[in-house]
Amino acid sequence: MSAVRSWFAPVVTRLRTTNPYVVDSALAVLVLFAASLQWMFPDEGDDPLTLTGWLLGACTAAPLVWRRRFPYAAALTVSAATTAMAYYHAPPPDVLYGGLVVLYTMAAQGLPWQRRTMLVSWLLGAVLTMQHKEHSQPFEYAFHLTGMICAYGLGVLARVQRAYTAAVEDRAARLERERAAETARAIAQERARIARDMHDILAHAVSLMVVQAEAGPVVVRSDPARAEAAFEAIATSGRDAMAQLRRILGVLKEEERRGGAARLPQPDLSALPSLVRQVGESTGLRVDLSIRGRPRPLPPDTEVAAYRAVQEALTNTVKHAYASCAQVELDWTEDELTLTVTDDGTGPTRTDGGHGLIGLRERAAACGGSAETGPGPQGGFRVVVRLPAGADREAALG
Repeated sequence: MSAVRSWFAPVVTRLRTTNPYVVDSALAVLVLFAASLQWMFPDEGDDPLTLTGWLLGACTAAPLVWRRRFPYAAALTVSAATTAMAYYHAPPPDVLYGGLVVLYTMAAQGLPWQRRTMLVSWLLGAVLTMQHKEHSQPFEYAFHLTGMICAYGLGVLARVQRAYTAAVEDRAARLERERAAETARAIAQERARIARDMHDILAHAVSLMVVQAEAGPVVVRSDPARAEAAFEAIATSGRDAMAQLRRILGVLKEEERRGGAARLPQPDLSALPSLVRQVGESTGLRVDLSIRGRPRPLPPDTEVAAYRAVQEALTNTVKHAYASCAQVELDWTEDELTLTVTDDGTGPTRTDGGHGLIGLRERAAACGGSAETGPGPQGGFRVVVRLPAGADREAALG
């Protein structure tokens, strides 16, 4: 069976890819040859072959050349020629070769009303012809009617198979388009995430380094120990920034993924005290951290968003606010975590521009939360970020 299938499959594929007019012309010649056999080699008692009979037989075969482009017209022509052969005792062929082909073609390609009309017409025509034919045997009824129904059934199967194949191909194409769109979306989101991370890391580290670098020369002679601490803080900030950048860039390197290179974990809320302490020690800014409510674990992306929000707010304070102190508050409720960073600065602070604040809002929105920035109630500048927790996060994300 496998050998037959391996031989048959290439043949079917070749026929499907061949010019349809070539295939149908060969089919028409084969039908005419088969229909002519009983006239070329008549049995005793059969009507002899006549020129009219041969021409009508040719009319049952020639239209098959256009059976795919004009299926209904070809079916009507073959039907009319077969009816004329029966009427003039030409005689009709023992097997209705042309009729079987057009019934298959109509079942496979015709409109619903055309299919039904053609099937009923051929069945009735065969029955009436055999009733008026001398010495018609019961098996002849069964043979002709069964052959017509089988040809029509094969056409229905071909139409269903073609529709199924088209549906599968359409679904595959649609899934491929959706996959490509999803991949493009994922790439854009990943690029935006990397851009936000790199901005947050570099902006924070460079801000601390600039503050220390400006303070170092002032105290290098009067207070060498403080100057040394300032330069050490610059080095520490630089090393930390390099380590985080190396971790981010590591996700872009296929070699590191294959080699299983170790990567530092993403920062989370547990790293906030260290961040507050680093900013205070590096810049001289007094930063207080307060927590209200009962802390609980959050999804990793929400933890990262919370950490980066505080980092960006403190960086903004160091760079622009000329503040002496800042307050970081974490307010835990059953529904959400509210992060508030307030400073007492007097300098100009960007409230609607820059990558930092835009990235802060994007991070919050990606987690189903929101971010607000603007002047504080007692002056200075305030950043408020609300992030959903638990089941509310799923609802916020839809």
